[in-house]
Amino acid sequence: MRYLSRTMGIANEHNLAVPIADRRPYGVAVRLRRGDPFRTLLGDDWSRVHWYATAAERDRAYTEMVRKHEYSRAGDAPALIVEKTERSADSRGA
Repeated sequence: MRYLSRTMGIANEHNLAVPIADRRPYGVAVRLRRGDPFRTLLGDDWSRVHWYATAAERDRAYTEMVRKHEYSRAGDAPALIVEKTERSADSRGA
């Protein structure tokens, strides 16, 4: 295993010395709806923010996350709350 990590270099975000999120100002925040059964598994305060380098990249990801997928049934409602967010100072270049 040690050999693989030396030869592969940085392959995943968790291998970076400075996390990628610190350099990407535009985000999509995802959290569970109140009453969602997954809250018993993940906890009431579970959330995740996906970070992107540009607003356009973030907007494309957001559109994909909130779209009605082809395998959705009639009457299905989204299980997650998805919101655009940003690190204001970073996104303005300050």
